[in-house]
Amino acid sequence: MHNFTPEEIEERKKAIFDAMGKRGQKQILKKGYEDWDPFQEPKDPIDIRKDKTNRTTQVLIREFLTQTDHDEYSSSFAQGAFEMCLGIINNDEKIRGMFEFACWYEALLKKEGHDSL
Repeated sequence: MHNFTPEEIEERKKAIFDAMGKRGQKQILKKGYEDWDPFQEPKDPIDIRKDKTNRTTQVLIREFLTQTDHDEYSSSFAQGAFEMCLGIINNDEKIRGMFEFACWYEALLKKEGHDSL
């Protein structure tokens, strides 16, 4: 790769800017032309999030649904499980609260001699 001088880099940057449409130029000027780097490397793809067991949401939900006691589950049931799965992996506070409550409630039912839901 060729090492450009600061003058060559600025010349190329200006050429790219001048070749852009007015709308694109306006966005760059709004953010600051000096901070704009048209030569930056593309970002890496988003990392695939995994849970503590090193499973992705797709793997977790597939395992759950194949091991569930229900002979047939509704799409609503599967959607709820998937939302819970995403929330757990993303450490969503709302989902954590729902999870903690479900665990607590199941323990309460067992303690008082009731069947699970």
